Amino acid sequence: MMAMTGYIPTMEQVDELHRRISPSDAAYDLIHTHCVIVASIARSLARRQNALFMRRCTLPGNAPERGGSLAEACAPATEGGRVVPVPPTDGVTGGTIPPFYLDERMVVIGGLLHDIGTYRVLAHNGSDGEPLSFDGPRYILHGLLGYEYLIDQGVDESIAQFARNHTGVGLTREQVVSQNLPLPPDNYSPMNLEQEVVMVADKYHSKSIPPRFLTAEAYARKAARYGEDNRKAWMDLVRKYGVPDVDSLARHYGMAVSR
Repeated sequence: MMAMTGYIPTMEQVDELHRRISPSDAAYDLIHTHCVIVASIARSLARRQNALFMRRCTLPGNAPERGGSLAEACAPATEGGRVVPVPPTDGVTGGTIPPFYLDERMVVIGGLLHDIGTYRVLAHNGSDGEPLSFDGPRYILHGLLGYEYLIDQGVDESIAQFARNHTGVGLTREQVVSQNLPLPPDNYSPMNLEQEVVMVADKYHSKSIPPRFLTAEAYARKAARYGEDNRKAWMDLVRKYGVPDVDSLARHYGMAVSR
């Protein structure tokens, strides 16, 4: 277990951390709202995982939520000859049983802070009224910059790692080296399920101008730009965690959905 090296922020302290680093109200609105949305999606995915974990002893042996081979996972779960669906949890359908119960509080706090480093990769930060834009070549640094900021602010390592370890579908040392990324050669993949669920949730919402939601299929096309293995890794994560109801979220926030 990771030793405590700092504090676990409260909701009020999370907001203070955002406001302290934000260069403008416009930047805060874009990035903080994205983090709130990702935290909400991540919480729903974690609740789905926990609901499946609690039902692990009552699901039929061939239930898709039990995992197994792809053929087994796609077969309908039956009991006494009838299909036994697992109802959605917090709007999330699908998913497989996790090995243990996820810490929903850590997921929410991590989700609220995962993208805090993006304040430091803005090309135009909105401070003089100009439209916001990100510095494309430096954007890959935002996870590490967010991690360093949180550590500097005294936030515990267990929370700071949510910022460090959420890029793409898991960024390995080998990828950093082979792609000549401007990062210190290291592993930037999630270290636990809580970090992984935030990484997954992050892919369902974009900070584009204007911001928008993405379906699992839309992000699969984006992931495929970096190779078929990357796309497959994403689809494995979709199968593992299930699919959130992005349409309802998009209606709530008044945003479009990329399909």
